[in-house]
Amino acid sequence: MLPLLALQNLAVTGRLAPLSGHVLPGAYLHLVGPNGAGKSTLLACMAGLHPHQGACLLSGQPVSGWPAAALAHQRAWLSQQQVAPFAMPVWHYLSLHQPRESAQAVMLSLARALGLEDKLTRQVSQLSGGEWQRVRLAACVLQIHPGCHDGGRLLLLDEPMAGLDVAQQAAVDRVLGELHQAGITIVLSSHDLNHTLRHASQVWLLKGGVLLARGEPGDVLSEDNLTRAYGVGFRHLRVDGYNMVVPVP
Repeated sequence: MLPLLALQNLAVTGRLAPLSGHVLPGAYLHLVGPNGAGKSTLLACMAGLHPHQGACLLSGQPVSGWPAAALAHQRAWLSQQQVAPFAMPVWHYLSLHQPRESAQAVMLSLARALGLEDKLTRQVSQLSGGEWQRVRLAACVLQIHPGCHDGGRLLLLDEPMAGLDVAQQAAVDRVLGELHQAGITIVLSSHDLNHTLRHASQVWLLKGGVLLARGEPGDVLSEDNLTRAYGVGFRHLRVDGYNMVVPVP
């Protein structure tokens, strides 16, 4: 199987050491590591929105060489932070991200799934932090949703759970799970190691811009690897049938 994303000695001076690897179609990849590890920079490079050395190929072509409109149809990117734009209703903001007018049913379904149905007429500038985060996520999903566009393949998310309560996080997990089942490749950054253990199919562990380990969650998130990355001890537990990792006091 040919990779959807291929990184060849990708580097950003002062942020990412030369890194090579690939992301296969249908992967659910989590990027984990302490603050300053390079996760956000790597996601921005994958999105074609950060200058870098080396190569980042999307479907075999340098991501920086894709025409903007074609790239937007292939991948969507949720940045870690974004200021709400000038005042407009939520429904209007979301409609800007759906390529087809016929996709309105998808927008309404997604709004219900993310608890935004009663927020559609509210101005985006009047939303709480958690509401704005879910609206931004919904916009990214609409951009590449199979029901809205035929070519969408890749969803890049920088800490999508930031500012969300546990019920909202569960709703986001359901939405992302459905997208993954529909064939969308997902790459996201996370600080929740137990969430990664439960949901990711692949994990890349970074520290200081260096890729320390990559592979399946149980292998990458070993006690030794986590201690190298975070500088504190860890141990694994089994709770209600799920593997968990906790720092050692």
